[in-house]
Amino acid sequence: MTDHATAPGPEQKIDTSVPHSARIWNYWLGGKDHYPVDEQAGDAYSTVFPGIVTVARSSRAFLGRSIAHLVTEAGIRQFLDVGTGLPTEDNTHEVAQRLAPDAKIVYVDHDPLVLAHARALLTSTPEGATAYVDADLADPDRILSAAAGTLDLSRPTALILSNILGHVADHEQARTIVARLMDGLPSGSYLSLNDGSRGVDADYEQAQDAYNDTGAIPYFLRPVDQITAFFDGLELLDPGVVSVPFWRPDGTAPAPRPVGEHGGLARKP
Repeated sequence: MTDHATAPGPEQKIDTSVPHSARIWNYWLGGKDHYPVDEQAGDAYSTVFPGIVTVARSSRAFLGRSIAHLVTEAGIRQFLDVGTGLPTEDNTHEVAQRLAPDAKIVYVDHDPLVLAHARALLTSTPEGATAYVDADLADPDRILSAAAGTLDLSRPTALILSNILGHVADHEQARTIVARLMDGLPSGSYLSLNDGSRGVDADYEQAQDAYNDTGAIPYFLRPVDQITAFFDGLELLDPGVVSVPFWRPDGTAPAPRPVGEHGGLARKP
């Protein structure tokens, strides 16, 4: 374990002999919660496709910019982050509560490893609230019911689905999940969504397809039109669904370059 990794609780049995996708992603993001086996797997992937670190960090930067917009421009104070993964830097609650200390955030995941780390790492300002729900993405009704213990779902809420729908192989099933979650939120709520995409980087596609063939938990890259379809019935904010570095880039950052990761932000009318 790396020096700063947080040990799971006694009821958790974490297999450190095989790589884990959440820990590999944490490694690419520069986090601390991974083991040597994850570093080795992450390095092996990045040897085939060096751009994966840029994809991971571009995804996290998009999340930060979209949350900042939701807080400062849209006045959102409630966030439902489904498929949170392992905590790293600038998690949803950190970005939101830095701008609005009274913001409330509910994280959702269904992975014992993520649960073990979330208990130790997810905190809150005194004015706000941060909670963790152990629930499966495939059970949106359970997610909404549990989230209502912390959030007032009669008030506008931002649903965040960042790099999670790629784990749902069937596109129509994924669309149904998104629609059901948004149905449980009132008018004025938002959807922030980003996922790995096809049609931009053939090397990325080849590397991810090869990773899926190893027997690890697969993650499926989708054509951009399928990612765009997740926003059906919602009002997309400019610039629409784009490669994430092009979504309202920071004016002080270098000129954006496209990556195989698309996302957008949309309002529920």
